[in-house]
Amino acid sequence: MEFAQTDKVKELQAKAFDFLNELVIPAEPVYAQQEHEIGPWDTPPIIEDLKIEARARGLWNLFLPAIGLTNLEYAQIAEITGRSPWIMPEAMNCSAPDTGNMEVLHHFATPAVKDKWLPQLLDGKIRSVYSMTEPAVASSDANNIATRIYQEKGGFRIQGTKWWSSGAMSPNCKIAIVLGVTNPDGEKHKTQSMIAVPLDTPGVKILRSTGVFGESDGGHGGHAVIHYDDVWVPEDHLLGELHGGFAIGQARLGPGRIHHAMRLIGMAERAFDLMCERAKSRVAFGKTVAEQGVFQDWVAEARIKIEMVRLLVLKTAWLMDTVGNRGAAVEISAIKVAAPEMAAWVIDHAIQTFGGMGVSQDTPLARMYGQARMLRLADGPDEVHKMALARRELKRYTGK
Repeated sequence: MEFAQTDKVKELQAKAFDFLNELVIPAEPVYAQQEHEIGPWDTPPIIEDLKIEARARGLWNLFLPAIGLTNLEYAQIAEITGRSPWIMPEAMNCSAPDTGNMEVLHHFATPAVKDKWLPQLLDGKIRSVYSMTEPAVASSDANNIATRIYQEKGGFRIQGTKWWSSGAMSPNCKIAIVLGVTNPDGEKHKTQSMIAVPLDTPGVKILRSTGVFGESDGGHGGHAVIHYDDVWVPEDHLLGELHGGFAIGQARLGPGRIHHAMRLIGMAERAFDLMCERAKSRVAFGKTVAEQGVFQDWVAEARIKIEMVRLLVLKTAWLMDTVGNRGAAVEISAIKVAAPEMAAWVIDHAIQTFGGMGVSQDTPLARMYGQARMLRLADGPDEVHKMALARRELKRYTGK
């Protein structure tokens, strides 16, 4: 394995750090203020200003393989964006769920659907939503998905309810990618299809938002409960092959999971910096917090945890580049468990270091903690990934 940084990565890292320190972090209080001043689901205007600057600096759509970055190279840039996770990825047009949706449209959409929606997404003009999880079933097992998609009259009719549809509350969200059952009696993993559904299609009903630990996540587009009530779309809105939706979903989630892991390392590093800076400036029981033995133990543990996860993420990215997502399946599951757990631990101890200030809006820590904890569920809960990992490992001993 070779993790040495290329000249291209070094240049992009320098640009990303400059963007972060010169513009993004100073914009955080502006972003917070604008969230209170605008509509509940509008994007703070500061994001549009940052998008212009990101494009000018060559920090735009870096997640795309067409840009020329490998997964290993992008990992080292995405980590930096995680230091301001609600601003920097979107400012660089590298935020979820749009990144995964753009890749799905690029690889699986018909020319008509691709030409209508993909350029707008690549240009950062609209948002999209990935509509998979359902409130009535345990969606951690994708085979439970109950939304039905019926073939009829030169198109498809959709009936079902989804939730945790990220970004759907935003007025800029225009297109959904919906997973549903088209072949209920088919063999396992051949029962579902994936469909592109414009949100202005008759029958698409956005019922309400779902918050995360009391936060609406409004500036980022929120999360929605969506009822697809007898929704009809033309047959060219099918993505990929009929009954091939499960495979597309797995192809989409592999890169998505590693992108989250990369950003979680950046979140942990930001929390680590804040924690250490706070400890040096606070005095308790006659000496600074940084001089207290218990705090020094936290620092050592945090650094060990961050570095272990970073190496695992880099290995996973390298495997995805060299043997593909399937060959990296064990490592993808491993980082999906390890990265949120690590980030939540580091952020939690940073909160403890700040005391009461740590749970307030005066630092980014509380918001970061909520996001890190939520990512133990998003894209599959820890328990499912551990189960998948264990089964793959045990095959080496059973031969089955």
